[in-house]
Amino acid sequence: MARAQDGDRVAYHRLLTEISPFLRSLATPRLRDGADVEDAIQDILLTVHAIRHTYDPARPFAPWLVTIAKRRLVDRLRGWGRIRRREVAMEREHEAVAEPQSDTGLDGHHLQAAVETLPPAQQKALRLVKLQDMSLKDASHASGMSVVALKVNVHRALKNLQRLFSDRIQP
Repeated sequence: MARAQDGDRVAYHRLLTEISPFLRSLATPRLRDGADVEDAIQDILLTVHAIRHTYDPARPFAPWLVTIAKRRLVDRLRGWGRIRRREVAMEREHEAVAEPQSDTGLDGHHLQAAVETLPPAQQKALRLVKLQDMSLKDASHASGMSVVALKVNVHRALKNLQRLFSDRIQP
């Protein structure tokens, strides 16, 4: 890692290649599916790449790497927990016959068009926090907005959409 920090591309490629099996051994017991494990490994490698400058060559590399890996795995599991809290298991009685769309004429295309009418900051906040289900902290890093600004923009976006759709639905 120290050589990689000094700009040695070959050493950096070798480092990433050699730590992947170790990361897989950390991720496999925690994640169910092979695709999830591979996604987690890529996420960890991206994080290592993004914060490689924080590694201190005077200290051991393994604890630094394990800390990053465990935090990314916990973040991934928390994300699943947020999703599972919103999901409801489908039972036989929940199955429905396809019904014709209501005469409001609202569908996914209308929603997307409505989102695109929002100011850019509101669009970005809504997409990251509500549609991509990112935590406020992750969305803050991705957007460059503070957590407070994200909350305000999501709230305003939802209010604007609510107002827009209530105007369309009213006879």
